[in-house]
Amino acid sequence: MQLTKTNLQEKLDSEKLLLNLSLGRITFLSFDDKKILQKKLDSPRALALMSIEEIFQATGNSQKKTVCWNGEKNLHEAQLAAFRCKTMGIKVVDHSDEKYPELLRQIEDPPFLLFCRGDIDILTERSVSVVGTRRLSPTGKKSAHDFAYDAVKDGCNVVSGLANGADGWAHQGAIDAYFDADANDDDCGQIGHTIAVLPSAIDDIVPANHRKMAGQIIQTGGCLISEYEPGTVTAKWHFVARNRLIAGLSPATVVVEAPAGSGALITADFATDYNRDVMFHKSTFCDFAKQIAVSSKEELEKKFCEGKVSKYKMGNTPEKYLLSGAFVVEDYKDYCKALTEIPGKRNNQIVEYIQQSFFEEK
Repeated sequence: MQLTKTNLQEKLDSEKLLLNLSLGRITFLSFDDKKILQKKLDSPRALALMSIEEIFQATGNSQKKTVCWNGEKNLHEAQLAAFRCKTMGIKVVDHSDEKYPELLRQIEDPPFLLFCRGDIDILTERSVSVVGTRRLSPTGKKSAHDFAYDAVKDGCNVVSGLANGADGWAHQGAIDAYFDADANDDDCGQIGHTIAVLPSAIDDIVPANHRKMAGQIIQTGGCLISEYEPGTVTAKWHFVARNRLIAGLSPATVVVEAPAGSGALITADFATDYNRDVMFHKSTFCDFAKQIAVSSKEELEKKFCEGKVSKYKMGNTPEKYLLSGAFVVEDYKDYCKALTEIPGKRNNQIVEYIQQSFFEEK
């Protein structure tokens, strides 16, 4: 049967997807290694037929470690992933695609592929990342919700990790802003949306209690993204890896309450490494948050003495970022103002928050 132009393009697209999926799932190759192979290979079958020695030779690496490689099995798994993506309506964006966020492309270890559900067009639009502790105070819940609500009303997308606590409240604020705009017959095309970065495979929702919220994110024009193909089992290290993407997707990360050792501060650390702005919502320093922080610090000290946590985690506190010049903002409007201010303008404010810091010994 003669191939039509449309069928030929579909075949080429299918081959490209299979090659990308085959490369993306090779864990012993770096992002740059995968890019090299992507340029050199013209089909997934060509990769499947390569020996491990040929792969290392093609990427210009010496084989310094023993790795397991079965090209045929890898291709079969890629075909299975492609089938799942097609049947589930999952979009696959590779690093060279125009839909791939430029800010994410700039980080040290960007994902080779992004698996997405929802509107991928919003990935390249203006955004702010909002993170915080799971043990959120009532003030923190309102702060995360209202900050995201106001950001979305201003046309700014809100990026977070769908976790319980600050993440969930930020996503909810964005969702509520959309529903309110729709109920008021406002132009929903002018408002922002929310992007949830999953620590799990794209066909899974972690935590499970946020499945309904994940559905609402898609319903309101948002997007779920993951660097893990459908069917991937969630591992503990995925959560930290997820944090680097949250920080990488936006020019600034706003932290809403994060006691010493909080995972949200790992996101802040990534943002600092990427030379992005880090700001703290003033609710981080409310009385209830101080109580939570003191309790968390005591737990950390006990675990540190038992050798269960690192010195890095002990010392990763909001105070550390304030001393490095991180801003404190009151709300989204103040956040926008802070973005335009000259460096050092808020130094007196920073000193004030450090002096009242609940991280110092009482």
